[in-house]
Amino acid sequence: QVQLVESGGGLVQTGGSLRLSCAASGRTSSLVTMGWFRQAPGKEREFVAGINWIGSRTYYANSVKGRFTISKDNAKNTVSLQMNSLKPEDTAHYYCGADRDGGRPVDSPYIYDYWGQGTQVTVSS
Repeated sequence: QVQLVESGGGLVQTGGSLRLSCAASGRTSSLVTMGWFRQAPGKEREFVAGINWIGSRTYYANSVKGRFTISKDNAKNTVSLQMNSLKPEDTAHYYCGADRDGGRPVDSPYIYDYWGQGTQVTVSS
């Protein structure tokens, strides 16, 4: 089993920045890909960014390219999402997911085997 705990959400004004963190524990040696997703009320869970477990490859949704950066601290088993130039449309509950199999589209929420409880990000206009 793997446990994921997100932190770092909050309220920020348009143009501001936040840094989200996802701490992974348990059988992390089995993990292949980590991803950040978000879900706004009444909407489906949406891919934001992904990274392979060793941190050598990153993936981004078009809507966040150039504004968000995903990174991994291998020593701490932590995946971070630096979010800059935030917009009101970035408001959502952000979730961290972990995939143990690999070889599947990282932007699909259905490939992820483990999820954290999420953290709320609210961007005011």
